[in-house]
Amino acid sequence: MRYISTRGMAPRVDFEGALFSGYAPDGGLFMPEELPQLSIETLRQWSTLSYPGLVKELCTLFIGPELIPRDVLNGLIDQAFSRFRHREVVHLSRLRNGLNVLELWHGVTYAFKDLSLCCTAQFLQYFLEKKEKHITVVVGTSGDTGSAAIESVQGAKNMDIIVLLPKGHCTKIQELQMTTVLRENVHVFGVEGNSDELDEPIKAVFADVAFVKKHNLMSLNSINWSRVLVQMAHHFFAYFQCASSLDMDPLPPVEVVVPTGAAGNLAAGCIAQKMGLPIRLVVAVNRNDIIYRTVQQGDFSLSEALEQTLASAMDIQVPYNMERIFWLLSGSNSQVTRALMEQFERTQSVSLPKELHSKSKVPETGWLINNRHLSLTVPDARSLRPRCQHGWVLTRATFIEVADRQGLVSSHDGKTFS
Repeated sequence: MRYISTRGMAPRVDFEGALFSGYAPDGGLFMPEELPQLSIETLRQWSTLSYPGLVKELCTLFIGPELIPRDVLNGLIDQAFSRFRHREVVHLSRLRNGLNVLELWHGVTYAFKDLSLCCTAQFLQYFLEKKEKHITVVVGTSGDTGSAAIESVQGAKNMDIIVLLPKGHCTKIQELQMTTVLRENVHVFGVEGNSDELDEPIKAVFADVAFVKKHNLMSLNSINWSRVLVQMAHHFFAYFQCASSLDMDPLPPVEVVVPTGAAGNLAAGCIAQKMGLPIRLVVAVNRNDIIYRTVQQGDFSLSEALEQTLASAMDIQVPYNMERIFWLLSGSNSQVTRALMEQFERTQSVSLPKELHSKSKVPETGWLINNRHLSLTVPDARSLRPRCQHGWVLTRATFIEVADRQGLVSSHDGKTFS
């Protein structure tokens, strides 16, 4: 399997090359040159697998055995999930009225990003030990990525991690998760501005190819392909747990609501769809609604200012994984993708071409069929509480999904949750 840049101007690389990269040299993001197409029979066979089993099958498709032998790969994935609190690693809870909640919070930091980052760290460790190499990981965070990234690499002798967190823009718990780790290889800095603003110097650093090579820099943000690869398993596992029957042909669709910030999990779902998984993606956003406006109006542009909300990890105006989604929707057209993203970088505003916009919202395409643009209040939260009988304390992002499906909020233009 080879990987190419969404902008089409960078050399092809193998999985190891994509893993150790931040942005591609041309400013794009790495994607598989070809996506495997899964037959209905393969999906039926996979339906009995555990979550770790699905991660193993997916990684085998995208990581050649010449890079990581299959038995070694399986061992790395088992090691990655060994510290999760739930024996299933990921568990599906069934509520009422057809609502199911996929519990992605059983990792050490309670963030869903533990799932992809623990695997990615194992892959990194494998190659680094093999080549006796040291790297410095650079991460920008709006909250959950930083703590999960630190947890995945802390104490590693061949990795240092530098995390930039926006002062006053993370939850207190997530800030403490990052700033109280006393490891020699962990370096955390609070910076002025919001998470989008701190991403700008990080991208500038990765644009300097010579500097990156000299200092062995890489990223563990979801610009890293490995993050997206592992997150595909969320969607496959959710589908197999929720599908009414796998004896039908075609297989029945399942709607998956994705709380969205930088859109890494959304991109993973789009790739899973492209491979043949019959899911319908619903994008849930907060007041920072660039993805909502992109799907509804074809308006991929910044608002006047980023708004600080209770769901601070989703307070993102530049969802960089939309570049991967544009590339998929355009039929892997790197020229179209490059033109869109370069214009966005120059002007912070792009109107999607009509054909591309239509593909992002028409149900028959199997892509982004809807958005939830929600208005939640304190009474909404209180009324939801007795409806959840699982003893959960919901995060703000999960609350979006549950509240929406429990009929506690209205979905209409111009209203968001905060």
